[in-house]
Amino acid sequence: MENNEIRISIRNLVEFVLRSGDLDSRFVGTNRMLEGTKAHQKIQREGGAAYNAEVCLSYGVEFDGFAIILEGRADGIITEEDGIVIDEIKTTTRPLETIDEDYNLLHWAQAKCYAYIYAVLNNIESLNVQLTYCRIDTEERKSIRRAFSIEELKDFFYDLVGKYAVWARLTRDWSRERDTSVRELAFPFDSYRKGQRELAVAAYKTIEEGKKLFAQAPTGIGKTISTLFPAVKAMGEEHISKIFYLTAKTITRQVAEEAFSRMRSRGLKFRTITLTAKDKICFSKGAGCNPEQCQYARGHFDRVNDAIFDILSREEELTREKIEEYSEKHRICPFEYALDLTLWADCVICDYNYVFDPRVYLRRFFLNNKGDYAFLIDEAHNLVDRAREMFSAELYKSSFLELKKIMKSRQSKVAKLLSDINKYMISLRKECGEQGFLVKQEELKDLYKLLKELIKESEDWLSKNHGSEGFEQMLELYFDSIAFIRISEFYDERYVTLIETKKSEVKVKLFCVDPSHLLRESAKRGKAAVFFSATLTPISYFQYILGGGSDDYSMILPSPFIRDNLCLLIADSISTKFKNRESSYDRIVEMIKSAVEQKPGNYIVYFPSYKYLNEVYTRFAARCPDVATLVQNSSMSEEERETFLAEFKPGGEKTLIGFAVLGGIFSEGVDLKGDRLIGAVIVGVGLPQISTEQDIIMDYFQAQNSMGYEYAYMFPGMNKVLQAAGRVIRSEKDRGMVLLIDERFSHRNYRDLFPEHWCHGLRIKKADDLAKKLQSFW
Repeated sequence: MENNEIRISIRNLVEFVLRSGDLDSRFVGTNRMLEGTKAHQKIQREGGAAYNAEVCLSYGVEFDGFAIILEGRADGIITEEDGIVIDEIKTTTRPLETIDEDYNLLHWAQAKCYAYIYAVLNNIESLNVQLTYCRIDTEERKSIRRAFSIEELKDFFYDLVGKYAVWARLTRDWSRERDTSVRELAFPFDSYRKGQRELAVAAYKTIEEGKKLFAQAPTGIGKTISTLFPAVKAMGEEHISKIFYLTAKTITRQVAEEAFSRMRSRGLKFRTITLTAKDKICFSKGAGCNPEQCQYARGHFDRVNDAIFDILSREEELTREKIEEYSEKHRICPFEYALDLTLWADCVICDYNYVFDPRVYLRRFFLNNKGDYAFLIDEAHNLVDRAREMFSAELYKSSFLELKKIMKSRQSKVAKLLSDINKYMISLRKECGEQGFLVKQEELKDLYKLLKELIKESEDWLSKNHGSEGFEQMLELYFDSIAFIRISEFYDERYVTLIETKKSEVKVKLFCVDPSHLLRESAKRGKAAVFFSATLTPISYFQYILGGGSDDYSMILPSPFIRDNLCLLIADSISTKFKNRESSYDRIVEMIKSAVEQKPGNYIVYFPSYKYLNEVYTRFAARCPDVATLVQNSSMSEEERETFLAEFKPGGEKTLIGFAVLGGIFSEGVDLKGDRLIGAVIVGVGLPQISTEQDIIMDYFQAQNSMGYEYAYMFPGMNKVLQAAGRVIRSEKDRGMVLLIDERFSHRNYRDLFPEHWCHGLRIKKADDLAKKLQSFW
């Protein structure tokens, strides 16, 4: 049965239907809202017994086949001898003499809606509407009052509801069309691959029951369609109202778009949007988001609703290109436009941070953790490190010292606080001593106090000194300080305070060692979550670290490909441990040479570091100067990455070897099907570099479950190895070789982490053995 009931707040209705003017993201202090609340409360208190504050109002109207329920809270209902006054309080920083009756029509609109509802509910024929403006810094007030008859208010109210009904009708008509298509949609391939149906059924059940699923599904199963298809079906049956497809990389977003294109080709009507980072989609790079600096910000709100209606009437697939096209057509900001469009989309394809990052998650959806959404988390193994980043925060001493010099002659209070924080960090540097770091379990409460004072004092300066010397540095430090304080609110036994020094620099970091709890809490923003990847090994580790519980589901699916299409060889006579690397270089060159000589084609060799890569590459190039090679470097642009991959052409008449870093941009998310890649050589077991942070993780989990080394080094490393090896066999027809070079690959604790389809791996001792095995395979 169709539900035509719409519940909307009066404020949201007014701000959407009547919005106009410029987009202006210039600095507004975070304390403004708090100060505004205090000003509201003071005015309400001073109103006395006749002032009824925060009056909840709700009113339902039948309009054009809809039951629209409008809700809101009037700041004040004042009972006077002459009648009732509806009071709407607004705080401002503007001089009050610049505010007149026509200052902001949205303020009147909101108050008039409250007035109409109150008049109808209380059978009042006329009343007064009052706007009370309070200047925050001086507490001066100005009231503007107008009398309205109930007929005037009724005409205004129903005109507003009528304008909103156009959008309600658009949504209802789309929902009907979408739900009909979902009911008729069949799986968009002729048959299921091995393991695909099991994954789809498990994903549907997880969404229906509102749980989490952790699924290891090897390359070739078709993870994206196997999670999106059941999610679409679940939405058609009203188990959820929206899908969020979350990824770490642009390339995996494209895979989701392609999956929807395939379903649309089978009749699906489904509106999807792909969010692009602000710095990438901005039309006015380097300019501020304000009408003076950006033509697309100027008058943005005058045109944005027309742009929304235009694109929704014509498009289902709201890609970056489409958003840019319509933004240019209507002369509006593409990033803000895209954020608005998420409200109308059935599936939002975006980065992890739009759901999980406490600093930037989409508050329009997730503010109260009551959303009936499905989160589909692709390449979920990447979320572990990303979560640690999102839930951590850091500050550098140099930022405070440099700004102190600028602010000394400009704002003495701010300069004094910057100086105090700089001195505090000097004291921390002394505590670190010669070892250069210090790990504390307790919080730096004195630093928090100083930062809060700095935030408060710098707000006033920032609001009055836009564009002056030191403004940009102060603004950056202001937001860094706020982020630090915000993260401090999560601080518990899963955190440590890490202080590191290098020469005169001091870094203070609130380091989230164990992100499991915060990920669990973040997942509550939706109804259900499916975490999937080709490499969630071991799955018990990922289920814990990604916030799963004992009642959630997990599954490990076998590879759908013929096992014998992969020749897996293990050169366990070579040690790549740091202390043995010097003696390994020439032996690895010999192994690479022997591997590629057995069949012309494209290969990638993966190394644990750039230093290791360069040492081996130099020797290989000298030994085999006629072999074509490509080398990854640490700062490749997107264009350079694409050029690198484009060299891996099908045909395989000549040999090409790419030298790349394990865990880098070419070791996952790269789809070189057929003979575009016929072999991979993996040097080492992928262990993260030994560092203070990794050792903190190790010590923490050693105390928790006696698996410190595994959680900090072994499991993350082995997942990098599995990802790199997964580049070779991408389809049923692919054949290829993977050579693992390291003595540890024969140790039982590593062999236990091998997937089932690696059980046929063969050990080799010398390059000659390798040549014989590969000759036999090819």
